[in-house]
Amino acid sequence: MSDDEQSGGGADDAPERPAGGRSSDDGKNGGKNDGKESKRDGKDGREDRKRDREDRKRDRDDEGGSDDEKSAEDDEADEEKERERERERAAGRFKERTRDPLADDQGEDGPTDLAAAARTRRATRQLFDVHRDLISFAHSRLQSAHIGDNINLLVGARPGAGMRSGPVPEEELRRLRRAHVPPEGYVRLRNALRARRLLVLGAAPGTGRTSTALSLLDEVTAATADGTEGEPAARIRRVDSDGGVRQLAESLDGEGGQAWHGTGHLLTLSLNRPDALPPDEMDLDELAAALDRREAFAVIVVAVGSAANPLLAGRYGMLCPPAPTEELLATRLRERLEERTAEAREDDPPLDELLARAEELAGGDEVTEAVGLDYLRPAEAELLASLLAGHVLGDVSYDDLLSGCRSIAADQAQEWFAGVDRALAALPAAAERGERGAVRSGTATLFHPVAFRIALAVLGGASHSAVAAAAHLLTWELSVQSDPDNTPARPLFCDDPEADVALSRAELTDGKVEVDGHDVPARLIFYRGSALPSAVLTELWDRHFPVRAPVVRWLRLLADDPRSQVWMRAAVSAGELCVRDFDHGYTELVRPLAEATTSRRLIFAATTLDQAAGHASHRRTVHKLVGDWSRKGTDSQRWTAAWALGYGNAAATMDETLDALARIGVRDEGELVSVASHNVVRLLVLPDAAQVLARMTEWTHHRREPYQDLGLAATVRLALTTVDELLMDPDAMLDDSGSPWGDRGDWPVSLALAAIRPELIGPMADLMWTALNTARSKDVATDALEELLRSAERKDGTEWTRPGLAALLPALAIEEHDRRRLDWLLRRMMNDPEKPFPEPKARDLWWLAVEPQERPRRHAPGPDRPRRDRTREEESYG
Repeated sequence: MSDDEQSGGGADDAPERPAGGRSSDDGKNGGKNDGKESKRDGKDGREDRKRDREDRKRDRDDEGGSDDEKSAEDDEADEEKERERERERAAGRFKERTRDPLADDQGEDGPTDLAAAARTRRATRQLFDVHRDLISFAHSRLQSAHIGDNINLLVGARPGAGMRSGPVPEEELRRLRRAHVPPEGYVRLRNALRARRLLVLGAAPGTGRTSTALSLLDEVTAATADGTEGEPAARIRRVDSDGGVRQLAESLDGEGGQAWHGTGHLLTLSLNRPDALPPDEMDLDELAAALDRREAFAVIVVAVGSAANPLLAGRYGMLCPPAPTEELLATRLRERLEERTAEAREDDPPLDELLARAEELAGGDEVTEAVGLDYLRPAEAELLASLLAGHVLGDVSYDDLLSGCRSIAADQAQEWFAGVDRALAALPAAAERGERGAVRSGTATLFHPVAFRIALAVLGGASHSAVAAAAHLLTWELSVQSDPDNTPARPLFCDDPEADVALSRAELTDGKVEVDGHDVPARLIFYRGSALPSAVLTELWDRHFPVRAPVVRWLRLLADDPRSQVWMRAAVSAGELCVRDFDHGYTELVRPLAEATTSRRLIFAATTLDQAAGHASHRRTVHKLVGDWSRKGTDSQRWTAAWALGYGNAAATMDETLDALARIGVRDEGELVSVASHNVVRLLVLPDAAQVLARMTEWTHHRREPYQDLGLAATVRLALTTVDELLMDPDAMLDDSGSPWGDRGDWPVSLALAAIRPELIGPMADLMWTALNTARSKDVATDALEELLRSAERKDGTEWTRPGLAALLPALAIEEHDRRRLDWLLRRMMNDPEKPFPEPKARDLWWLAVEPQERPRRHAPGPDRPRRDRTREEESYG
């Protein structure tokens, strides 16, 4: 590509294809066969040649003579043709071994998108990477603490649990006035209650809705309260929900109703049971009229959801926003410290100093990480305030503080799953209902909220539609497990996205998901807190054993989902579940999937093992299991083991990892060399890349051909595989981590390494030189080199991998033979009828590799980097 060559000065000397550089399967060794099929081909070819020679001899005898010299020439020509055919067969076999290891997936959804799966794995592992070992997670709970003389703390107690109907004590109201933090829109709620006498307040449980309702009733009844003769009537009372709205209206208008003049009534309706019917608008109008006659007020508290939607959409319904977390915590913390410092001695720290220390501690990384929630509900803020106050006062140790903080998310998960079976048992029998379908529909309605929370823990960060669809699949499985004798109905219009988000402490954000390699806008859903996914899975697996069977069936279904955002997230979550009980997880999930016939299921099993290996408690178990599979496993198990080894965590050392991959790659004449070589390349993004390249060089110099093929195939894959396809460790690919890999996800691995780690250029160039000069691999290697050259610029003309090419090409064009090959390849690219390569770009690439003589060559052979020794075959035929 020099100016002389472009004008014809040097082009005449360049052959159509570069000569020389042959390897072990060229020349004398070209007849070496790669497998049983090649041996049969060679035997048949020799018999054919023998018959041809006999036929020609008879023809010459018939013509009246025999020419021994001509016969010898014919034999030699036949031998050369046979060698050429064998070389072609060897090249074809090698090309098959460098195919995408997922190309044989016969699933109707096509091969797996590794780049999308890699990004999904990184995002999912970040959700679980909260520095909590699940083995000890459930045991890190502070059961109780006695703080000083005033604060008695029972961790896990739920305020309001077990409250009955009756008057609200004035003491409780006084405390509420002092500590209540009004939510946003509180004044609007108060004005609506004063105007209509009746308010239906909707909110998720635990968000402070009851405290807000009591505060509203306390304010509106303060000016109108009246008493009767004798004992004064309670100004605010709780009403038993069993009686409902009609009974409350009747009590106001009935005998003795005058006693409720100017009072407030709090009614909490539970609508989560399938047979629970919300009051209609006429019932609410009747209650409002009765309240107006008594100048009284009432607040009906309901949980947001499909059943409550008609109530909240009516004239009396309003949503109650959650209380602000920071203000709530500060108020509770000051209240706790004031109770203690009221009797403080002179030498005790003042209140402001204690409060500042507690607030600083609450904002620290360790406490924030231990809590693991983006916002706190009132009961949780009260618990955290008690813990912080106890610690600054010296009554709670720091370890107990962190333990209590970790219990907050665990208690929330326990509350979510508690009582579901009791509600199911309370459903009337089919004979009593008269319609069996109604019972089945009610079962699904009961299970859907918990199924959605499980699906969100497993698929957090996926699109809302994907999580909702997975939740319906799990609802079906739970219903079948609960009532196996009947086919459950699948309700079609039970979803309420707002309710699902509110009841699961989730949030929706605008984001993108990948569809066939292209980003499309989507609504993504997450838990509002890094601790909730682990807490939900821990609660599910440790405390509810019957639910394991339907969840396992559900995870197997997710393993077949063609969307990377689904199946890869499910694989990572399955690994976390295996850590909870590896025996069960291995028996029900890992082993069945590792014996499957589709590559997606095999990668699912490998990813599950890798996730388990990330926990120190299970690392050695995974090492032994993968090692056994690499030695004596079935074909599917060895395939799974190879993929698990590619993560870099399935063996104790890099040497052991490479040994296991070599065992898999060379067994059965290299049957699994494709997946083995791919996973060798995956290891090159780890810090031990130099060790991997050295082992690849050893393989290419090995006496046995399967080892040579493994090294050559890995070399070709090094040029063909992009960084995004490696399913590498998440921290290395974060855009904000400062890692040089961050903006090179679509680069070929070889060029990315050349740009990032210059010390690896020499070994990579030597390996590529060997592949280009070995007969059976040179065609595939040449095509791979062409792909590297074409990646210098993007289609829009912006720079792509040019820095990597500028580093690697000079090391590939040291000798004249290498430059002639590069010249021939660039000309072939320029003359390509389908994708002609522009001449200016070809010239630019030429000068990247062959620099002007006055400039020193960066990678020329010398004392620091001599040309590597040739193999025996290259010395004989190169």
